[in-house]
Amino acid sequence: MHVGYLGVGNMGQPMAGKLLDGGHQLTVHDISEANMAPLLARQARRADTPRALADIAETVVVSLPTLAAFRAVAFGDNGLLQGRAMKTLINTCTVGVPFVTELADALGKIGCVVVDCPISGGPSGAAAGTLSVMVSGDPAAVERVRPLISLWGPTVTVAGDTPGAAQLLKLTNNILFAVSLVATSEAFVMGAKGGLDPQVMLSAINAGSGANGATRTVFPRSVLTRSFDYGAALHILMKDVDLAIAQGEALGVPMWVCQAARLVYKHAMMAGRGDDDIGSLVKVVEDAAGFTMPKAG
Repeated sequence: MHVGYLGVGNMGQPMAGKLLDGGHQLTVHDISEANMAPLLARQARRADTPRALADIAETVVVSLPTLAAFRAVAFGDNGLLQGRAMKTLINTCTVGVPFVTELADALGKIGCVVVDCPISGGPSGAAAGTLSVMVSGDPAAVERVRPLISLWGPTVTVAGDTPGAAQLLKLTNNILFAVSLVATSEAFVMGAKGGLDPQVMLSAINAGSGANGATRTVFPRSVLTRSFDYGAALHILMKDVDLAIAQGEALGVPMWVCQAARLVYKHAMMAGRGDDDIGSLVKVVEDAAGFTMPKAG
């Protein structure tokens, strides 16, 4: 297929690369020349605007970090909705059910369908092709793009036949991850300040009932090494927490634990850590505890 890819940053760049690996033609657009450079070096083509991308590619993938950025490239001047060729938009962003519904309604008026396709697994999963791919939308459209989205990971889960169902599924995943990162940060600082070796803690926890996404990925890769280079910024996870709480409350579901976790993320935002790596959340707990965990040997 000839695919347009809008947003080739930490997640989009390796995901777009997987499409090239699969033999597909690729045209890319990003505000960063550096982000596009590795793909252009592999014979991807460049589009100067979102509209130009939608003028030449029937299928366009969008990978952007915020709802505001997505709204701008979709509805703004020279936006995707002004394109003439685009018939399918694959949304890989976590932007919540209301926006995806709004987007699907607007695109439907110009004969374009939305395949909602958020992913989980972080930059390392994107590079390895091991992402968890969640998808919803018109069944025929989902099957048309399955050869593309299957290149991103071995697990493709169909959440439903309407755009937005996959968003809901992704928010259940992300709120669990966000809460686990807060709890893991508190647990590790407590244990280390009490004299435990963080590496010993990690081995025991990952072999036991406390294992979670943070202990399996963020802590060994980003926190215990003190590299803080997992590849995702705290403000992005803050956005996902807000979306999940809003969705839960709209459905009449109490979000008590999520609200408590949100306070920790909000404290990090107020402390100016929004652009820091998600692993740096542990520093918020360390600062409050007056203790810094040692770097793993």
